[in-house]
Amino acid sequence: MSALVKPIPALYTVYILRSTVRPASLYIGSTPNPPRRLKQHNGEVKGGAARTSRGNLRPWEMVAIVSGFPGMLAALKFEWALTNSHTSLHIPDEDRITVSTQRKKNGHPKRPPHSLSLMLSNLHLLLRVPSFARWPLTLHFYNRDVHEKWEEWVKEVKEPIGPGLSIETDFGPEVRDDSSQTNDAPWGIRALPLNYKPLRDYAEKARNIFTFEREGNCVHCEEALPPGKGLYAVCPSGDCEAVGHLTCWSRYTLAGEDRTAVLPVQGKCPTCKGPLRWGTMMKELTLRVRDPKEVDKLLKRRKAKT
Repeated sequence: MSALVKPIPALYTVYILRSTVRPASLYIGSTPNPPRRLKQHNGEVKGGAARTSRGNLRPWEMVAIVSGFPGMLAALKFEWALTNSHTSLHIPDEDRITVSTQRKKNGHPKRPPHSLSLMLSNLHLLLRVPSFARWPLTLHFYNRDVHEKWEEWVKEVKEPIGPGLSIETDFGPEVRDDSSQTNDAPWGIRALPLNYKPLRDYAEKARNIFTFEREGNCVHCEEALPPGKGLYAVCPSGDCEAVGHLTCWSRYTLAGEDRTAVLPVQGKCPTCKGPLRWGTMMKELTLRVRDPKEVDKLLKRRKAKT
């Protein structure tokens, strides 16, 4: 399948690594599989990066992840901007936090050293600039001290982050004095969905609608929706089967916002009043239209053992 026609991936992330041996050492990268990538950085499997291969810095930990990128190129774009916040054109000069005071031999600005506080402040800045503010991203924190530093910066800067951003924390299972208590449930980066499983019910509902030609009329413009004749999106909430033209959903979700806004973020279904998250709707639509075999795989039920 051509890269140009692939569906939005189940997961693509930009992550921040921190050395557990020397916490001042940080690294930024991107991956569709954070658990595997962390093993590569720590030398448990082949791969990783030369900058993280030094034994006196291992093991590394992923302290924060930004997920929800629509593909590898989008994640690389964000990764580069965060790594090179001193020169990134996504950051207006008047808002720039990291400023280079030295030059390389080739005359280009030299990147100042990273610190956790500086990296988090630039992360906050990127998540609110026009280039990324409306992307359907989620910021995950896996360490309390990193989240606390983030909260401190948020209180200090007093600038709202983009409307498309969600923030989640996962610091692991609570430790109790009762030594008999066990909790084997995955947490942290191992709890991230690496496949489309969270979309299963949504994808099944949509497939049933279009397989049995229950499109009906557009929930917005009320025009008939001829089967197979256009891009139709479906409400993601529960059993609601509200269907409409992609363009109609877009106009509806953007209604009342600044006219300069192009990318919808979220809203409520006009039929069931359930929540709409544009990124989720587009992930299901691109999966359905561009990779029906993946939907087959997702909906395939395991045969009961006899």
